[in-house]
Amino acid sequence: MSSMSSPLAPPLRTSRVSPSEIQIIVTALKSLSRFPLKSPNFPANFPPNLDLCSVPRIGSCSPRTIRQSCCADSNSGSTIGGEGLEIAEAREAVSEILRKSGVSEEESLEIALNSPVYVSMLVESVRDLDEHSLWDSWRVEGEEAGEFSFREKVFCVAKEKGDGGMLAFLESVGLNPSSSTHVARYLASEPIPELIEKVKFVKEMLFPISGNGGTASKNARRMMNQLSISVDDDVQQTLSFFEKMEARRGGLTMLDSGDDCFQYLVVSFPRLLSLSLESQLKPLVEYLESVGVSKACIRVVLLLFPPIMFQDVEKDIKPKLLALAKAGVAEKDIGRMLVKYPWILSASILENYDRIISFFELEKLPKGSVDRAIRSWPHLLGCSTSRMKPMVEQFGEFGVKNKRLGKVIASSPQLLIRKTHEVIQVVSFLEELGFDKEELKTTFLGMEFLMEAGLSKKQIASMVHRFSPLVGYSIDEVLKPKLEFLLNTMEKPLKDVVEYPRYFSYSLDKKIKPRFWVLKNRNMDCSLKDMLGKNDEEFAAEYMGIGRMLVPPPSFPTIH
Repeated sequence: MSSMSSPLAPPLRTSRVSPSEIQIIVTALKSLSRFPLKSPNFPANFPPNLDLCSVPRIGSCSPRTIRQSCCADSNSGSTIGGEGLEIAEAREAVSEILRKSGVSEEESLEIALNSPVYVSMLVESVRDLDEHSLWDSWRVEGEEAGEFSFREKVFCVAKEKGDGGMLAFLESVGLNPSSSTHVARYLASEPIPELIEKVKFVKEMLFPISGNGGTASKNARRMMNQLSISVDDDVQQTLSFFEKMEARRGGLTMLDSGDDCFQYLVVSFPRLLSLSLESQLKPLVEYLESVGVSKACIRVVLLLFPPIMFQDVEKDIKPKLLALAKAGVAEKDIGRMLVKYPWILSASILENYDRIISFFELEKLPKGSVDRAIRSWPHLLGCSTSRMKPMVEQFGEFGVKNKRLGKVIASSPQLLIRKTHEVIQVVSFLEELGFDKEELKTTFLGMEFLMEAGLSKKQIASMVHRFSPLVGYSIDEVLKPKLEFLLNTMEKPLKDVVEYPRYFSYSLDKKIKPRFWVLKNRNMDCSLKDMLGKNDEEFAAEYMGIGRMLVPPPSFPTIH
């Protein structure tokens, strides 16, 4: 059972009843509505042992289950109990109320079957009026209501409530009674047929059958955890929406489900279903697609920042994205940034962008590096400069400042929001192992150099894992000259050193250059491992046809 549902309400599930099953129940209810209780004209062909009181909500079970549920206990031997007839007639009355509101017959029946709490409430109201003989004061079109059939009495009570079936409809889409009453206040002027279409559109848009593999919930947690600035009402509402789910079983994983998330969304943003399909929701979806948000990712953007659905594309959204473009964000990056961090459309987040730029200007970081960092990791826009400052100072202790720091944050912006004690703990641990600060500085700068050369963090990690001495090599004396020789003279791809990082351990003048020129003069090519991993005798036998390596020529061509 959903955590917000009334204990009287059956659980919400995702499977649906087939149209043929609905038609069976429609026929049954029509039969009941034509024949009052205890009527001698009760149709002989009416389905035996059918207890419509036990019929589950549409969508809560499989067709096989609903057939079983429609039948009474086989041991009872009875046909249809009075209570079952009352529930069935009440459902028909609710269905009639909905039809008078313009709802189709099939949809009205589906709503009636999916609103058991509302139906039970109507039945109890009629029973109370019967028990206390209070129908005398009720007159409908000149007739005394006390003479009406049970279904007609339910119809009168439902009509007297004045919601036109709205509460039944809201319960049928997953809201509990108290939430339905709250949301109904915002939808009083909305025709139910239009609401049905909006619910279908919103559910198809936000909760496609294919799902999204948990993307929304993971990103929501990341956005919440990394937020450290004062935010506006739109982000506050979004946080409240997240917190409602966090407090329930399943937590934010409900963002990746259907009915469970939908009820919290509607309760948190009750005006959602009052939005126009044609002038607000559909144009928003089209615009998001036009800026590079795929259909599969639109749900992520809207669920992580629902207030965007209340913003006008021309008046609100486009001007905000234009401000980002002026700040250096390319149009092709907008869609990807929105999926990663939809809060960039929040006023408070955009204001923080200016503070971040000013902060890094004082630290003398190139603006281009800062913009690249934000494009890569837009979550930085939700971080206060006071949170980033300690990490900037920590980098400074390693000699990483100004342009050098700009290169670091451009490639690894997440480092700025790490906690300084985590970095200090790692440094302290390495110092305990015998590393001094100068060695650690060398290591850090070496990793930075390799990333600048075009290697990814994953590739560098793989290289260090297979050849750990790499982290201690000097840039100027080892890494740079050997990498330049590999790329410019040997004309080998960068991936070759990923496959054989031990390349950097060999002497450039005594081994790498001599063996390369031997191979080149013989028009031979081989891997770095084959070229350098063999001893002199093996190399000579393999590539020179003699038993031992010849003495290398005294000089080599000048390398530019």
